[in-house]
Amino acid sequence: MQNPNRPTAPLVPPHVQIQCGPQFTGHFRPPEPQAHAFGSPQTAPRIINPNGGISSPPTANLGTSGGTSMKRGASAQKPPSRLSGGGSSAGQGTASPLKTMELTPAVRRKKRKLAENEIPDKVAAILPESALYMQLREFECRMDAAIYRQKTDIEHTLRNPLRVQKTLRLYVFNTFVNQTDEQQNDGPPSWSLKIIGRILEDGNDSVVGVGNVLKSSDLYPKFSTFIKKMTVYLDHNLYPDNHVILWEGTRSPVPHEGFEVKRKGEKEFTAIIRLEMNYAPEKFKLSQALQEILGIDVDTRPRILAALWNYVKIRKLQIPGDPTSFMCDPPLRKILGEDKLKLSMVQQKIAPHLTAPHPIHLEHKIKLSGSVPAGNTCYDVLVDVPLMPGKENSSFLSNLDRNKEIEAIDKDICDAIKKIHEHLKRRAFFLGFSQSPAEFVNALLTSQARDLKLSAGDASHNMEKQHRSDFYNQAWVEDAVIRYLNRKPLGSEAAGNK
Repeated sequence: MQNPNRPTAPLVPPHVQIQCGPQFTGHFRPPEPQAHAFGSPQTAPRIINPNGGISSPPTANLGTSGGTSMKRGASAQKPPSRLSGGGSSAGQGTASPLKTMELTPAVRRKKRKLAENEIPDKVAAILPESALYMQLREFECRMDAAIYRQKTDIEHTLRNPLRVQKTLRLYVFNTFVNQTDEQQNDGPPSWSLKIIGRILEDGNDSVVGVGNVLKSSDLYPKFSTFIKKMTVYLDHNLYPDNHVILWEGTRSPVPHEGFEVKRKGEKEFTAIIRLEMNYAPEKFKLSQALQEILGIDVDTRPRILAALWNYVKIRKLQIPGDPTSFMCDPPLRKILGEDKLKLSMVQQKIAPHLTAPHPIHLEHKIKLSGSVPAGNTCYDVLVDVPLMPGKENSSFLSNLDRNKEIEAIDKDICDAIKKIHEHLKRRAFFLGFSQSPAEFVNALLTSQARDLKLSAGDASHNMEKQHRSDFYNQAWVEDAVIRYLNRKPLGSEAAGNK
């Protein structure tokens, strides 16, 4: 039976000659003594166990009979740069041929890890039918990318929806009870003021009569979302204690279709309603001087800056040599106060000319006689309404979250690929055994013995060298002892002193 410690396969084939001469710039050529010190590297085949594990190839220690053994692709070891301690076989005054040699280990390229649903190239070469599976995977990747882009676009639209200008119609009317002898019931005379708003569909109102106000469509926000603050002023003489009713949107997160104010009373009066609109994005009212230049009354800040830039281009006020600045004509000089201004300073200069828009002022007379409801007045206000995605996009997102069938199929595919990997390892094991049974078994036993030593932690130990005093005269021993003492816990030292 062959010696298991002897390597069975050379690293370089016999017909390949290794040239030591320089073949490229920076090629290292060791001197003759150093070349003999390296020896001829050899290695043994890598063994694949039938149970799916991979055993390391057998290697011999440096300096043993039979030369050195290195793994294929492993980087070269850096030799010691100084002599060992006294008592070495080389003598005290002998210089080491490896002292001046400096080797830089090659960068080890990491092996690309296969995906869980990817077939290895070896399997693809054995099974031509696997090409169809790879084509389906490529098609699936393209479909996943398209679905991901569509999902991202829909989510972005939901977070930042496009806005279109719509008409918000306000209905203001009041109702009353127990105001005449015919209507007299158990309760006292009272009235109710109602303010309701809805977005018109295509500018048409399908409401018949003020009292039959329909609810807004589910595609549009409710009325209270367009109102920042609402104040209702009643007659101070009739209601001295609570003649001011205030509602703020920040204190009421729940949206409402409308508002209702109820009070007891039997006298008619005029109620004043002030509405501060909640513009999104925020709008500003321009000063009179800025309105004359831009022709805008109320608008958002980006549109105001765009209109001002358009004014500069039309009047050709931009400086040719300096595109970041422009000259101010007399109207602009009156507003900005500069003869020459940079574009980055425009927003700061026009800030004093932008104020909050004036609130909407409405008046309604509380009528306590005649038909119910009393009042047939409505008001139209232009608002920016977010354009929400249709039902198709909403159902698309919901189907992506609820569909578990694709995840189950992907799990089955990954399980099948794992079985293919296991069968590939088994095939490689039995194929190597069938080609050379004796050498295969010897190499397997050698690699398993080495793995056993590695697991036990004594693979790199040489007991014969450790029994000699020269082993403890090396340069690294002093540093190793200091490191060991520093890492030793205090508790174990105290226990040893006892």
